Amino acid sequence: MMGPSHALSGAAVWLAGSWALDQFADYHQSPLAIAVGTAVCAGGALFPDLDLSGKVTRNQGGATVAHTFGVFSLFIAEVMEKISLGIYTATRLSKDPHRRNGHRTFTHTLPFTLLVGWGTTALCATYGKWAVISILFFMIGLALRGLFDEWAKRAGWVVVTLLSLAGAYFTFLNLPGDRGYPMLGLAVGVGCFVHLMGDIITSAGVPILWPIPIKRRMWLMIGIPNKIAVKVGGKVEVVVLRVAFTVISILAALGLVAPSVLERLNIEL
Repeated sequence: MMGPSHALSGAAVWLAGSWALDQFADYHQSPLAIAVGTAVCAGGALFPDLDLSGKVTRNQGGATVAHTFGVFSLFIAEVMEKISLGIYTATRLSKDPHRRNGHRTFTHTLPFTLLVGWGTTALCATYGKWAVISILFFMIGLALRGLFDEWAKRAGWVVVTLLSLAGAYFTFLNLPGDRGYPMLGLAVGVGCFVHLMGDIITSAGVPILWPIPIKRRMWLMIGIPNKIAVKVGGKVEVVVLRVAFTVISILAALGLVAPSVLERLNIEL
């Protein structure tokens, strides 16, 4: 899937999940908490593609999301790609093909998803709001790049960076300081998992079963048959799936906001 589709799917899943928790588990969140969780999950749904590096010094190539913060995020993508390739090379079996890049390897596995979710929770629990502002800054930037792709390209990475910093700082000022913020780790982990599900319905697939060896392969790509696979950038993805994700997001957001709005109106009347 392309970046905007991944980001929309992350936002849709988080909003729909928040609505379900509100309706069936009596778990209520503030509007700020919902907005933060949605942004972080949308950003997390793009995070695995930071393993697709480009030309750092020229700000060219690589995944769209790797350009979020200009050459800085491209450098992060370069590091992630090399680490992923190193893990692939060190663990591949005889039937695994030789690779020269690490895209769709380690960052597209369940262990990576769990590691990122746990790591985010651990950082927030240890360093509190200072970790929160750093994580929010990064994830809000990824979300802006994914959800508003064309605008972000025109505006440039400096504007995206400044808006990400402003959003993170505003949230920092309005969040209580005596919490570990476990929902942030959950939002990042859910976002990464949604990314895997998005790529698994394409023909290329993902090595979601790693590190389980199957038929002398450690990095078996799991996907669906080409006849029914979603073509990356095709009409099904761009029109059908993006519209579906948008509708789900809007309906879930309305379902979360409408009760409180109606309650206030009744009080005023």
